[in-house]
Amino acid sequence: MKKILAELLTIGDEILYGQIVDTNSQWMSVELDKVGIKVIRKTTVGDQEEEILTAFAEAEKRADIILITGGLGPTSDDLTKPLLAKYFDCKLEIHEEALQEITAFFKSRGREMIEPNRQQAALPVCCKKITNPIGTAPGMWFEKDGKVFMSMPGVPHEMKKMMTERVIPKLKEKFHTPNIYHKVIRTIGIGESFLAEKIALWEKALPSHIKLAYLPSLGEVKLRLTGFSDSSTHLESEINELIEKLKPLAGDYIYGYGDEPIEVAIGKMLRERKLTLSMAESCTGGYLSHLITSVPGCSDYFLGSMVPYAYEIKMRQLGVKPEVLEKYGAVSEPTIIEMANIVRAKFNTDIGVATSGIAGPGGATPEKPVGMVWIAYSDKHHTVTKKLQISNDRAINIKMASAAVLNLIRLSLPK
Repeated sequence: MKKILAELLTIGDEILYGQIVDTNSQWMSVELDKVGIKVIRKTTVGDQEEEILTAFAEAEKRADIILITGGLGPTSDDLTKPLLAKYFDCKLEIHEEALQEITAFFKSRGREMIEPNRQQAALPVCCKKITNPIGTAPGMWFEKDGKVFMSMPGVPHEMKKMMTERVIPKLKEKFHTPNIYHKVIRTIGIGESFLAEKIALWEKALPSHIKLAYLPSLGEVKLRLTGFSDSSTHLESEINELIEKLKPLAGDYIYGYGDEPIEVAIGKMLRERKLTLSMAESCTGGYLSHLITSVPGCSDYFLGSMVPYAYEIKMRQLGVKPEVLEKYGAVSEPTIIEMANIVRAKFNTDIGVATSGIAGPGGATPEKPVGMVWIAYSDKHHTVTKKLQISNDRAINIKMASAAVLNLIRLSLPK
């Protein structure tokens, strides 16, 4: 089946200047994907005539559907409408139905309609008007050689309403789209290149209609399988079979699927096992607790944490032995073992975890460089530690260490 390709074209200097963020394209991509339309490019151009006309022409070469947002306001810098008229070689005329809708809009709000507002009803005669039910700028639908240009307001709530109620139904009528099915496999504890090497033969054997993408982030790598088919049921079954073949190769690193991050997966594991958790965070400074408490219902398993950042607090408030700190230092295996064991006892939890490290940029020694972090897991059966050497960036060290602790919990929990 032929793929239906779309290009998203955003118009406005304010986006290029960074004065506003283009959230429209992300939302549109998700909605188009749901109906089997593949977005192949997103382009932003400023309020310049030649740039906009060039963008129209280039998009027409690449895509079946060109969705345009922005530049439909009542002021002189809003160029989309006159340039679409120029591109399709037709004149602008007042569209009576559009004028009635705009007049009713202003009347319902008790506001005066001035001439620039009236001119919003002037549309290219070669387009089909698409009603804007919550704004004053009508949408415009053009067809040329089997391709569709659709221009919509840049105001997000107006665009979303128009897309959902008018545009997507028309696109589904116009184009016979394939089913697109995505499945995300979430892995943790292995780098992208190492994971790719492990699953290389599996990836090479994927059928041509199923594509694999690597989506790395701090501490984890997501694998996204995307398939195209006439049958969504068959496609889902086929991808699930491929995942079963992947598990022997990467199963130790797979912690979940879809949109759920590692902190959600850990929460489910703790709740299922009826286990409780407490934390002693030094270098992560509470970030690990933030991840855990971002999950609704975490009070079922998370009892609390301490941030014993300074030596004195590690000794006086947490209870780490002074001789351990003096002999080994705060960033050491003996200290991190003490921290995890003591916090578990203090909070009377099943599990205690701890972090201590050199987050940077200062505080390093030749023996303990920036990015060195010790983490520990403790329960009544065993204590597990791990030494990390992460990076020279403080924020990365905090986030990577927190992800590593969550993975350590996953791997160390009683089966």
